[in-house]
Amino acid sequence: MAGWWSASAASFSSSSRFLWFMMPLFLVAGLAVFSGPRTSFWLFASPFLGGGRGGSGGGVFNGSSTPQSQEIFRPNNSSEINKMHENLTNIAGPLLPTEHEETKNGTPSSSLNSTEDGGATSSSSSRRYSKLEMLEDGLARSRASILRGNSTKDDDFIPKGSMYWNASVFHRSYLEMEKTLKVYVYEEGEPPVFHFGPCKHTYAIEGYFIQAMEITPFRTSDPNQAHLFFLPISVTMLTHVVFIRESHSWTEMKKTAFDYVDVIAHKYPFWNRSLGADHFMLACHDWGPEISFAVPNLYNNSIRALCNANTSERFDPKRDVSIPEIHLPRGTTQGLLGGPSPSERSVLVFYAGGLHGPIRPILMQHWENKSDEDVQIHSYLPKGLSYYGMMRKSKYCICPSGYEVASPRMVEALYMGCVPVLIKEGYVIPFSDVLNWKKFAVIIPARDIPDLKKILTGISQRQYLRLQSRGLKMRRHFEINNPPKRYDVFHMILHSIWLRRLNIRLRES
Repeated sequence: MAGWWSASAASFSSSSRFLWFMMPLFLVAGLAVFSGPRTSFWLFASPFLGGGRGGSGGGVFNGSSTPQSQEIFRPNNSSEINKMHENLTNIAGPLLPTEHEETKNGTPSSSLNSTEDGGATSSSSSRRYSKLEMLEDGLARSRASILRGNSTKDDDFIPKGSMYWNASVFHRSYLEMEKTLKVYVYEEGEPPVFHFGPCKHTYAIEGYFIQAMEITPFRTSDPNQAHLFFLPISVTMLTHVVFIRESHSWTEMKKTAFDYVDVIAHKYPFWNRSLGADHFMLACHDWGPEISFAVPNLYNNSIRALCNANTSERFDPKRDVSIPEIHLPRGTTQGLLGGPSPSERSVLVFYAGGLHGPIRPILMQHWENKSDEDVQIHSYLPKGLSYYGMMRKSKYCICPSGYEVASPRMVEALYMGCVPVLIKEGYVIPFSDVLNWKKFAVIIPARDIPDLKKILTGISQRQYLRLQSRGLKMRRHFEINNPPKRYDVFHMILHSIWLRRLNIRLRES
């Protein structure tokens, strides 16, 4: 079988059929990364200078290349953000004419007429628009609607509060996603490695998302209508079915992922069209990032939704998506949601877990098995104590990194009304493009572990009650439902992926 690489290269001959442009990262806001103190900011990346509307020159992907030039804009105040928003409304170039577009005197200026192959032509010109241009035009309209602040109606739920970086922008973006987004799920591959995943496991989110994508209304059976393409590979199942433990080698797992992309690259035009830029994978297993490296363009260009969102392991928050690790012992959230009121929580802080990674040994060195009843920190839970029972008794629950940065404790704490205390390095927190975690969690750098009790007791009762109350409100964004419900964890993951798709534009030359 010829390699997918040759298929990719063949699609980019000297004619340079498709150009891939980075769009401004206008919605990826306030990314919280554990890499030392840093100020939250709105992040923008300007498009390539060139090619078609709005510039000269151009940018072309070839082989496994990545964008070669990119400007980052970090506005210093709200007026700069508003000014940038004004400049961004037409950043994608002029919108295609619509059937209802009117001139100042009220007469239609143009209309689109469908063609047999699904494209369109304008009645005001002989210009013929391709399917891809029609898709990109729809996304341009979504960007404009989100940024211009068009009025929206939602009787079900309206995000509000300081827990969101910008609640109204998130709301508009979410509603645009519901109205616009279509995802094509490749049907190739057989369970249990494809179209299947664990649902009673620490990596349960992997199986849950894969199965939810099979039934979601966002799914389309027509790839020409898709804004995104999902690769339904379960890395967790790769480790169970393909991995040979005695060999200690990842070769067969990587080859399976490589061969899968090879198949779809030969069978469909969409991977080679963008070199994977409008494709995404999802993996909660720790080895997810490593498996993605087996396919260079999957790592270089595609959107990777990962639990192991570690910037030191080449996680790129501008393109990749951090997803929460959720442990479901029974396959559902039964018995996990809810806890006593703050007044009934007698323990200041709780943690129990093995000595994995560099942070937990430091935590144990300073705080394990202390005589202080306010601080219940153990490498192994003492007999007679319930893990979930202790979380429900505690005001704060520590969520440190282990071998990898992700841990289900963060979501468990939110489920049970315990304020998460995140002690991690290089971790991009899930949904931090939308959520301001400092408003409902405590973030402590590893170097401050010796001052843990001092930091927590320094938080006033009023501040604690606010953190705890906000965390309860944020819980809906991390809950698993079958079938999925609006604004739950499935839709939040999909929304983060949607934001990344809004930040790129595919263009035919």
